[in-house]
Amino acid sequence: MENEHLEAAQRSVSAVTGGLAPWRLELVKQQIQADLGKKISVPQLAQSCSLSRSHFSRAFKRSTGMSPQDWIRHQRIAQAQKLIKDSRLTLTQISAECGFFDQAHFSHMFTKTAGTNPAIWRFQALAAVGA
Repeated sequence: MENEHLEAAQRSVSAVTGGLAPWRLELVKQQIQADLGKKISVPQLAQSCSLSRSHFSRAFKRSTGMSPQDWIRHQRIAQAQKLIKDSRLTLTQISAECGFFDQAHFSHMFTKTAGTNPAIWRFQALAAVGA
């Protein structure tokens, strides 16, 4: 029984072997959150961790299961969903607020990630809360 727990612990440790140190991962996540409305580049994130771009990208993916670009996109979409649900901003304003180049790109990425376009998502979110 004790060996099973030890093996499970070793598997969980080895699952993140080669990943970012927890403090680096937290630093990058905070940096991404703070800059969602701006252009975020992987080389800048790597530099903030004092790592090469390729090493950073591999380590980030091991730590999160996503590439840095996918993580950023998911964070932007999550922020957009929050703004769609909790604000009266237009979709154009939300797309700019979340760092998308234009509303068409925002709509495409939102649909790809959330499975529905932002206008329908807004309607469903508002209907769910009875607004």
